[in-house]
Amino acid sequence: MKFVAFERAKQGTGASRRLRITGRTPAIVYGGDGEPQLIELDHNALWQAIKKEAFHSSILDMELDGTTTKVLLRDVQMHPFKQLILHADFQRVVARTKLHLKVPLHYKGEEESPAVKLDHCLINHVVTELDVSCMPSNLPEFIEIDLSHLTKGGSLHLKDVNLPKGVSPVIKGGIMNPVLVSVVVPASEAGASTDAAAPADAPAADAKAAGAKAPAAKK
Repeated sequence: MKFVAFERAKQGTGASRRLRITGRTPAIVYGGDGEPQLIELDHNALWQAIKKEAFHSSILDMELDGTTTKVLLRDVQMHPFKQLILHADFQRVVARTKLHLKVPLHYKGEEESPAVKLDHCLINHVVTELDVSCMPSNLPEFIEIDLSHLTKGGSLHLKDVNLPKGVSPVIKGGIMNPVLVSVVVPASEAGASTDAAAPADAPAADAKAAGAKAPAAKK
């Protein structure tokens, strides 16, 4: 994706506020071989761009003064209640340096899985994006995962997924093989199983009651 940026001469709270009044958003570009650079963006164009998944998870082409630079969107600061972008951070991409980025997971085929088609289970997407590490040339826009093999009571773990070439997961929290997707039995079926199990306890209770000694009759 491509976007246009403009040089920003002034910085500070007052300057940024005045910039937003004119329909521009203050931003910064950092990293790589250059110094941090102040830029400004058209707010409406940026607002439309951040609605697109690819703008958050792929390498972007930033055009500034006729020069195109490869960057990643690293942060977007939003107004607490207005539809207003307060600030944006971009990082320059260096071809020889590995990237660490969250990549969206696109699940497909769940409607054709035995879990859904035969047993009418629900598929719970526990994880919707994955932290990965890779070279810029290997960065995928998203990772597609087939769920057509899921069965009742099953689940999908990270180690069950074949990641794209050159892409490795970034493990956090000590969980080496996290659950990505789980199969949930419908509440109505789970309730029916509980009700079916209840009568089995009744005979035991009746037998216990029958075995109890009746109170002695008063003379």
